[in-house]
Amino acid sequence: MIKALSMTSLPYSPDPLGVFACLRARPGAVLLDSGRPIANGRFDIISSDPLATLEVTSDGNPSLSSHKFSPPPHLANDAFALQQWLLDQLDIPNEPSELPFLGGLIGYWGYDLGRKTLSIPSGQTSPVALPQARLGLYDWCITLDHVAQQAWLIATPERRDQVKTWLAASPDQPGAFALNNAFQAELSHEQYVSRFNAVQRYIRAGDCYQINLAQRFYADYEGDEWQAYLRLRQATPTPFSGFMAWGDKAVLSLSPERFIQCRNREVETRPIKGTRPRGATPEEDQALAEQLLISTKDRAENVMIVDLLRNDLGRVCKPGSIRVPQLCRLESYPNVHHLVSVVQGTLADSYTPLSLLEAAFPGGSITGAPKIRAMQIIDELEPCQRSVYCGSLGYVDVRGSMDTSIAIRTMVAEAGRLHVWGGGGLVADSQADEEYTETLDKIRHLIGALE
Repeated sequence: MIKALSMTSLPYSPDPLGVFACLRARPGAVLLDSGRPIANGRFDIISSDPLATLEVTSDGNPSLSSHKFSPPPHLANDAFALQQWLLDQLDIPNEPSELPFLGGLIGYWGYDLGRKTLSIPSGQTSPVALPQARLGLYDWCITLDHVAQQAWLIATPERRDQVKTWLAASPDQPGAFALNNAFQAELSHEQYVSRFNAVQRYIRAGDCYQINLAQRFYADYEGDEWQAYLRLRQATPTPFSGFMAWGDKAVLSLSPERFIQCRNREVETRPIKGTRPRGATPEEDQALAEQLLISTKDRAENVMIVDLLRNDLGRVCKPGSIRVPQLCRLESYPNVHHLVSVVQGTLADSYTPLSLLEAAFPGGSITGAPKIRAMQIIDELEPCQRSVYCGSLGYVDVRGSMDTSIAIRTMVAEAGRLHVWGGGGLVADSQADEEYTETLDKIRHLIGALE
């Protein structure tokens, strides 16, 4: 049990890459990266050597690796209850601090984890052998605060000395990375259009209002996934990025989208719906941004998901606390313009942040509406499971803070192959060729950075 924490000041850097390079070979090394100095993020969080590692296997059952903790048998098949039990094992003082993470869970929750929670069986196989979730229980971290321009090592005295030794070693230099072939699409244009038409039939029949249809691309590679992440980050830095690697597997996420943040029981989600590519000239770029802002189709798509998320958050938030302070505001990234809304609420006293995550998972912006029917249609039409894509990366702090992304613009590496998905929301007045092009626009910078 953890009895005391110390906060040790470290030299500040505007980006976390050099610090993480000293630790990335450690077991369970993880980076939550806010994309500074370009993206508009505040905190980077780095850790390694977790006290325990929880994986959820492909059949939806949790598996815990730990020399310190042995959970009670009644939690053996409940992934979210087991996560809360692990958090409860950390005896960390509830000290007032603006820093978001003093200890707790860091990792990912894959999209397919939501199918078990919602009792939605899958008829598809996964293209990768990654677990449905992988989370470490961490009792220390390094946090870079880009607003205060400070860096902190937060750890017990024993851990602090260990980490300082690791940091004193020479940084692990990135190895070479190369693709062995160009990225290939799992679906042809004709196959995508056939699935698009099936979605339109479901919408006309009244099964759904919106479906987020995605397609997968893949390429074989050799070398260091960290080098690949560095290239991706340089091409398109985003505020909800992350990197973790183990064995022959890695997750490389460059997400612009927050799923759920919870601080002091105040909840926020920031759904993205509506996309245009960036223009080749300032005039073209401005025209594309204005076209997005006045698009009734894109606005309707966004508002549908706002309503879905209001409902999801309302299941665990205090009655009357749900509000929408921002609706369809333009945000611009290196490769695309987006419409972004904000939904907020106050978590009810009887629920935890993990209860909130489970209630809203997976995010409505990447399913469609209504959620359960949309997920059933997605499983029917997409030729494989989504793995980490459209799940979440993030942390759950022992004090009750949480921040998670929607894992879009995310690559999954396994056994020498990279996988990346591009998708978009389809509504009644969507056009097949425009939607197909949008899936390419969203990942063009990622693929181009590696090819």
